[in-house]
Amino acid sequence: MENHSQQLWNIYQSASFLLTQHLSPHAHFAIITAFNPMGELLDACQNRLLDRQLLRDIEALGVPYRALVGTNEQLSHMEKSWAVFMEPDDSVRLAHKYRQNALYYVMRDELMLLPCRMDSEPKKLGSFRSRVRLVHELPELVPTDRAEGVASLGFQFL
Repeated sequence: MENHSQQLWNIYQSASFLLTQHLSPHAHFAIITAFNPMGELLDACQNRLLDRQLLRDIEALGVPYRALVGTNEQLSHMEKSWAVFMEPDDSVRLAHKYRQNALYYVMRDELMLLPCRMDSEPKKLGSFRSRVRLVHELPELVPTDRAEGVASLGFQFL
C-alpha cells in the first residue's frame, strides 16, 4: 500500500491545470477536487455528484472560487477542480472531508502539494503559471470504461 501511495504522490507532482483565464500572481488559493477519493477511480456519475456536494460546501464558505481542471501532461486523466481562495489549514480540512489524498496550494505563484491523507511532507513544485494551459472553455469530462475522466473533443488551447 505504501508503494501505491508513493506512486500517487509522485504522479500528483506532475500535474498541469486548465483554466479559462489566468489568476492573479499575487493570489493565495487552494486547488481542491472531490473526484476519485483516496485515489480510487469512480465513474463519471459518482464524480459529478461529489463535485456538486463540494461546490455547495465552497459556496457556503462565502469565499471567491473558480472552476478549473487538473490534468496530467498527456491530458489522458482529468479531474474537475476548484480554485478556492481560503487558508491552507481550512483547505486541508475541506479536502479531507472529500477523502482526498492531497491538494494543491498556490501562494504568490508558488505551487505546493499538501498531503491530506498521506504520510508525506508538503512539497514545493515551482511556478503555478508554468503549469497552466489556457483554454477557451473547460473540457467536458465524459465517462469511459475505466471511470477515468477524459476531455471531450472541441476545446482549444489559447
